[in-house]
Amino acid sequence: MATCAVHGGCPSDYVAVSIAIFCVILLIVKSTLPFLIHKDKVPSGKGSAFWIPVIQVIASFTFLLSILMSVNFLKYKKKHWWLSCYVWAVWVEGPLGFGLLMSCRIAQAFQLYYVFVKRRLPPIRSHIFLPLILLPWIAGAALIHVKKPLNYRCHMQTYWIIPVVCLHTLYVAVLVMFTGAIRHIEFRFDELRDLWQGILVSASLIGVWVSAYILNEVHDDISWLQVASRFLLLITASILVLVFFSISISQPLLSQISLRKREPLEFKTMGQALGIPDSGLLLQREQAVVIDPNEPLDKLLLNKRFRQSFLAFADSCLAGESVHFFEEVHELGTIPIDDPVRRIYMTRHIINKYIIAGAAMEVNISHRIRQDILTTTDLTHPDLFNNALNELMQLMKTNLAKDYWSSMYFIRFKEEASVRSNGHEMEHTTGYNFSPRLSSVHATDDPFHQDPFSRGSSHDSHDSYP
Repeated sequence: MATCAVHGGCPSDYVAVSIAIFCVILLIVKSTLPFLIHKDKVPSGKGSAFWIPVIQVIASFTFLLSILMSVNFLKYKKKHWWLSCYVWAVWVEGPLGFGLLMSCRIAQAFQLYYVFVKRRLPPIRSHIFLPLILLPWIAGAALIHVKKPLNYRCHMQTYWIIPVVCLHTLYVAVLVMFTGAIRHIEFRFDELRDLWQGILVSASLIGVWVSAYILNEVHDDISWLQVASRFLLLITASILVLVFFSISISQPLLSQISLRKREPLEFKTMGQALGIPDSGLLLQREQAVVIDPNEPLDKLLLNKRFRQSFLAFADSCLAGESVHFFEEVHELGTIPIDDPVRRIYMTRHIINKYIIAGAAMEVNISHRIRQDILTTTDLTHPDLFNNALNELMQLMKTNLAKDYWSSMYFIRFKEEASVRSNGHEMEHTTGYNFSPRLSSVHATDDPFHQDPFSRGSSHDSHDSYP
């Protein structure tokens, strides 16, 4: 016992390592399998909706690996610099492990706070905010590296343990603080409940982990306590990273495609996910109306059958972004003003999908109007997208509307309208070649998603008719 307590290789050590490997494999499976099954909903690699979960998985792996390498689980000689205690016990376990894992969760809670409490987009982008809140860990690691308080077994001197434990506790407290600030919000997709569950379970595990850490550092002369404490260190850390990733969901709308199915139905549009009546649906019972080409286009687009026909024509010209945008802004207008949570969800969806630079269906609007939307102080304002709609309506009148009236889409629309008006409703409304791009709910549609500010003027010609 005394030998393996010092040099590693006790039976309990191998059990703990085996459990840690199993947890890492399970973590990777849980984080990737839903996206392999639902490939069409993989988030864009440009925003935090993709990178923050990826960073969490990496931080979880480095956290477990650092414990494994620095607490003498395995028998190996630290001859090379990269096996040094200061590499694994200080830098990897701190800034690149536990610190990075907690920083990701704080970043997500910070985004929820700004979007739903402040009702505006976060003022700091994720790739800036994350390094900022990680700075205390980097500074602490640098200080320890300079002072060299570790012994040959990677254990700290007693008076260094208190500030290290306080740093761990501080980040848990900050996460609880941000979560408490949004406790009054009635979320649609259980974000707050998931965060609270994640905090409660994780805080319990962190408490056990910190206790084992203190015992392992202080009583390095008691062999059985060394073996038992390092066993608890790795086991609780393994469970912690798995629970922290699984329960505290980073992308609320992806709960629909997770391995633990929450919803009996899979929603095709954000409007359907938010319960907007008839969102994305073309109903047989809608009354046929006579379309006059001399009417203003914005008035004609209020008719769903005409809008679907015009949308199919625009998509066939690879210029349908403006019509899709009009449709989703119209759905946003059906959400009552006194329902700010649903309005914020829909607004964020529209911004992520159409407004930010490089969005999946970025619309062709001026830089000034784009920035006005991105820097708004009220995401629930009923006129937020009015200026953008006016610009896009002029583009559609110039490029699309004139050609639509002479297209087969309008001719087919008139024929079907004539049949319906004569009382012979068509059995199947399949005349239009609807585009599969219609308002699909992707992973960027969650309030955690950041990177909202464009890097410059994005006046592309997405809406030009070729």
